[in-house]
Amino acid sequence: MSDVQTQPLLGGEHYSEPEAASPGGGRVTSRWMFPLEAVSAVLMVGIVVLLLAAVLSRYVFANSIVWIDEVVSTSFIWLTMIGAGLAMHRNEHLRLSLVVDKLPSRVQPYVHAFALTVVVAFLVGLLPSAVEYAQEEWFIKSPALDLPNTYRVASIPFGLGVMLLIVLAYAARTVPVRALLSAAVVVGAVAAVCYAYSATLPNLGSWNMLIFLVGVVAVCLMAGVPIAFCFGLGALSYLAFTTQVPLLIVVGRMDEGMSSLILVSVPIFVLLGCVLDATGMGKAIVDFLASLIGHVKAGMSYVLLGSLFIVSGISGSKVSDMATVAPALFPEMKRRGNRPKEMVALLATGAAMADTVPPSIVLIVLGSVAGVSIAGLFQSGFVVAMVLLLSLLVLARWKARHEQVEGVKRPPISVIGRFLLVAAPALVLPFLIRSAVGGGVATATEVSTIAVLYALVIGQVMYGGIGLRKFYDMLVETAALSGAILLILGAASAMAWTITQSGVVQQLSSFLTTLPGGPIAFLAVTIVVFLVLGCLLEGLPAVLLLAPIMFPIAKKLGIHDIHYAMVVVCAMNVGLMMPPIGVGFYVACRIGDAKPDEVMGAIWPYLVALLLGVVVVAAVPAISTFAL
Repeated sequence: MSDVQTQPLLGGEHYSEPEAASPGGGRVTSRWMFPLEAVSAVLMVGIVVLLLAAVLSRYVFANSIVWIDEVVSTSFIWLTMIGAGLAMHRNEHLRLSLVVDKLPSRVQPYVHAFALTVVVAFLVGLLPSAVEYAQEEWFIKSPALDLPNTYRVASIPFGLGVMLLIVLAYAARTVPVRALLSAAVVVGAVAAVCYAYSATLPNLGSWNMLIFLVGVVAVCLMAGVPIAFCFGLGALSYLAFTTQVPLLIVVGRMDEGMSSLILVSVPIFVLLGCVLDATGMGKAIVDFLASLIGHVKAGMSYVLLGSLFIVSGISGSKVSDMATVAPALFPEMKRRGNRPKEMVALLATGAAMADTVPPSIVLIVLGSVAGVSIAGLFQSGFVVAMVLLLSLLVLARWKARHEQVEGVKRPPISVIGRFLLVAAPALVLPFLIRSAVGGGVATATEVSTIAVLYALVIGQVMYGGIGLRKFYDMLVETAALSGAILLILGAASAMAWTITQSGVVQQLSSFLTTLPGGPIAFLAVTIVVFLVLGCLLEGLPAVLLLAPIMFPIAKKLGIHDIHYAMVVVCAMNVGLMMPPIGVGFYVACRIGDAKPDEVMGAIWPYLVALLLGVVVVAAVPAISTFAL
């Protein structure tokens, strides 16, 4: 599953399930979403089969099939854009809803209408350029199949058009006309003013970046506009009103940001997480650890943290990890006297701790965006996660000093052996992934396809299998979640390029490289920045936006790219769980069925423990680099 959480485009709680309210407008769009769902499922299966064929051909027959990469690349971007449309229909585009939810109920419909209108404005503004971009790519041929690149990039205007139709159908059916008209007037008036002064706006220089790339994005974020559209609109408005740069550039940067072959492993690891949930492989690991160490004081806390550590080595997703571990352990932890707020606090920070364990989707995306070795990130991430795990284990043991363990006995060896026998095939998988990628035996994409095949076969043989209908639903869910992730990646790529072109990056680089304290001060600033952005944007968007800017500065200061990547990801994950804004915090509360107000006070000691671990990782580069 994806690290990007699900939130409705309009209304609802801070987080809601995809089924809660469809922005697709009910049966009107549901009818024609079925073909898109079917196509996305076929594309997903096709990508996995083609990659497996490539692996088999390369490693068994020592012969590479050169055209497979081109077909996979084309299928991948079509899967991404169709998935983005499905995500819009299923309410799976990430947005910040905390501000909107606190507004008076009579004001909320107008803010929701504004958010919808902004999305429509972005899609309408970008769609003509996307069509033009696809037309111009006709003269670029693929090297192996000699096909026009238009066949690949036509997915972008198609996906934008699908999303536009979905949003318009939803708005027409559910949003009050008065609210829609008010929002249209506001957005239209702002656009008209910007257009009227477009000749003089370039004279403002760097202030334009504050107006469009900070101000517009911030207002849209607070209004509940999905993050991908906030980034996209910021870049689009900046280029349209303050420069002469053609808007084709935005489409081109989005294409480049979404279509790297390295990123093909993202939907495959998302699918792997779905298989993990459906087959019960994660629960088998939890049951084995509980039988092994659950009888000692703080034992169930150890089991929870250990399970998150191991299970994250299969799913690559914090949400999937928490959803697998919590239901299996919380009843027994309550029986031993653990308070729900403490359990949820440990669950949230444990998920943040385990996010660097391979195969982390964040690490894969970061490696692609920042040009860092994914194999190196996987090797380092495992060690760094162990450091953070140790900090949480120490705190958990201290907090459990009064835990009631009377009457809790260690199961017989025969029982532990049976649990081990059931869990062994699942326990092999995370170590297979880490060793294969970290050892350079195979790429993350190749390993992800092998892992999916392994999980499906083992799940069928040992864990009850997956029915065809369930498997189809998993493929569609994978497409939707992957589309939501990768659309943010494309929009963030466009915005990061726009920021770079504004000239601010050079000024920022000059400032940060001359800070008193040198690399240490820069690492401290990095921790603070990603703590804040982890709260506001969720982890992935924060990384996508700033990685292209911050990594070159770190390199100038002589900081190892793997070491810097670990500091960035760890700080971002802590921010993700920091109340009252961190979106991961609310996901953990929902999964653990606890009130956020109660958990808010309990989580801070665990966050402090994690922060101490992050400081140690930042201060001791060898932790991140000695395994390379």
